[in-house]
Amino acid sequence: MSDSILLSVEGGLARVTFNRPAYLNAMDFEMGQRWRDVAHEVTSDASVGAVLLDAAGPAFCAGGDVVAMATSGAAGAQITGAAHIIHDGIRTFVESDKPIVAAVQGAVAGGGLGLMLTADYIVASEKSTFVSKYANIGLTPDLGVSTLLPAAIGQRRALQLLLQDITIDAETALDWGLVTEVAAPDAVASRAAEVARFWLDNATAAFGQAKRLIRTGAARAFADNLADEASTIGTRFETDESRLRVAAFAAASRKRATS
Repeated sequence: MSDSILLSVEGGLARVTFNRPAYLNAMDFEMGQRWRDVAHEVTSDASVGAVLLDAAGPAFCAGGDVVAMATSGAAGAQITGAAHIIHDGIRTFVESDKPIVAAVQGAVAGGGLGLMLTADYIVASEKSTFVSKYANIGLTPDLGVSTLLPAAIGQRRALQLLLQDITIDAETALDWGLVTEVAAPDAVASRAAEVARFWLDNATAAFGQAKRLIRTGAARAFADNLADEASTIGTRFETDESRLRVAAFAAASRKRATS
């Protein structure tokens, strides 16, 4: 089994770890295939209630491994094929019903932005930095960046990041909405784990469905979203977990009303 991405599942939590620290976790051809395979494995595992995405080493992800691409002798068609494979994994995670939290340290560059934005909740180190660099080497956005980045920070700021040679710090990323919260470097992992544990200790399936509705809704007609919402809440209402939680909520509401 490849060790470019590590996967462990324990107590309902799937931990997915980028593991090419010597290359700043840049994704080469093999790692891209591993990413796709892990995405399908995790999202089809009924025992998984939440996902934690993190990385080994000083950087989160430097995007695609441009050196590997340049020295492989690959033609444009092969680069397109590799992108499709990685995109399969991104789409699988984004459209799944598994809530995903990312623990982000160090640099995030190029396609690493898209891989980071696969997560629904992002805890970043106060030392993290974020940069595009696509156009600097004559390439164009991939790994979901052209869709996920403007969805997170708006089209105008996405264009600013992609069309200028700027690097933003964690404070700016938080202000722009690129990350959810910022923590001290030594607290990022524990905070991300705390977020995942909150989901798992509560109605994680409901959190996952809420994530799915938001993520898939942007690409559909409003009427289709309403139909999906109605079907999803009806299905959840029929579960034993929801019945117990709804009953507890109703009892607490009655007690407050009579006290």
